Amino acid sequence: FLQAARSDNFELAAQYLDLHRIPASQRATQGPRLARELADLLNNNTQFEVLKLSNDPSGNQTDGLPPVVDKLASFDLDGNTVSLQIQRVASEGMNIWLVTAESVGLIPQLVNSPSKLPLEKKLPAPLVQFKLIGTPLYVWLALLLAALILSAVSRLLMKLVLTGLRPMVHRFSNLFHEHRLEAIAEPIRLLITILMFRACMEFVPTSALFRDLLLKLMTLLFAFAVASLLMRIADAISDRIISRLSTSERVLSSSAIPLLVRFVKICFFCFAALFVLSEWGYNTNTILAGVGVGGLAVALAAQKTIENLFGGISVISDRPVLVGDFCQFGGQVGTVEDIGLRSTRIRTLDRTLVTIPNSVFSNMTLENFSRRDRIWFHPTLSLRRDTNPDQIRALMEALKKILADHPKVSIGAVPLRFTKINNDSYSLDIFAYVETPNFDEYLVIQSELLLKILETANSIGVGFAVPFQEAFTFSKDPWLPESGPAALGQQKEPNQLSEYAGAQELRR
Repeated sequence: FLQAARSDNFELAAQYLDLHRIPASQRATQGPRLARELADLLNNNTQFEVLKLSNDPSGNQTDGLPPVVDKLASFDLDGNTVSLQIQRVASEGMNIWLVTAESVGLIPQLVNSPSKLPLEKKLPAPLVQFKLIGTPLYVWLALLLAALILSAVSRLLMKLVLTGLRPMVHRFSNLFHEHRLEAIAEPIRLLITILMFRACMEFVPTSALFRDLLLKLMTLLFAFAVASLLMRIADAISDRIISRLSTSERVLSSSAIPLLVRFVKICFFCFAALFVLSEWGYNTNTILAGVGVGGLAVALAAQKTIENLFGGISVISDRPVLVGDFCQFGGQVGTVEDIGLRSTRIRTLDRTLVTIPNSVFSNMTLENFSRRDRIWFHPTLSLRRDTNPDQIRALMEALKKILADHPKVSIGAVPLRFTKINNDSYSLDIFAYVETPNFDEYLVIQSELLLKILETANSIGVGFAVPFQEAFTFSKDPWLPESGPAALGQQKEPNQLSEYAGAQELRR
């Protein structure tokens, strides 16, 4: 109807009016006139919006009207509000919507209403006669001027707000960066401009089609501004999170946090796009169904990639290891060099680089040596069997004093433990902690303690057991007498036993 009216084809527009109450002989003349008047009414009614009409072929079923009737627009008639309605009717095997006969009868009364005075009478003729999309030139100029003025006002307003907030931002600069505040201000300025421009549209009469285009454009800009605002807030939050991380955690999160922020931004963009399409009258359910099917196909095709991606997210979020940590994994040990979105790289003690897919690495049992707050010092001393109890007591007291006096060693209630009497030695266990997470520092302290243990044992006269074995060699059986007469009355002495002692590795 509106497109036909914009083309001045009111004979076609009249076909969307229910004229059955008008005599057949007058419909050819009355129909186009009523269509023109209705088009003028809709164009001059700033409350009428095409987007408010239901896009469902069956109409709006929740407006409280009969199922085949929908509201078209509301008008003021002598202080009362009257509504024009449209009705679904069957014509030539298809359903079409027509302005009801009752509403058609109200059109002449609304046109003759004294409250409707055309603004065009007070303006120069060229500004009124030249029209674009059914809207006079003066309306275009007024809207353009309003947009420029409102943009300048909103910019000035945001500058004043930023000037007032800048001291607070400097005070809390560790929580919020000034450039992020300025970035957030831009979409807020756009939102303010859109809202003020929408209010100005209530005072500027535009054609219904032009108003529909403006509202669609404003919906697009509004969704863009909100999405942009949320995206920039996400950037500010990510900056805050990264600033609170340690150096190793920042290295670990250098790929994860930007990816997460990018994913959140894509979600904001998709929600904004769906909102715009829904407001424009498109069926978003069909779009979502298509996206779901396409997403399923992509997920099946990239199953391993997605598995590694989520494995990387799991490793990054759970943080069993960080970049630079020394850990044990799958029977190997090494230093973590990089944790990416697809794989984790570890440098082994042989200086080889092992690359493990995150889907595998996230399921491994990981032992992180770098997370130790202190390191266990627990050597076992094997004392010789000829060590007497007094020497053992003296050694235990001396070693306990060595451990207690060391500033980097922490001992419990029983740091020295006489645990076992073996066939060739006595076992003395040391149980203490070296208060350092640094393994290199631990090695230095361990060497220092072991040397003091050796010196103390030597001063007390305690030796450490050396495992040995005995070998017996015989030229002949020494226990049997020689055969013959020479053996009578005498027996040969057995050969001297030969003993061989070999040193073996000390037990650790």
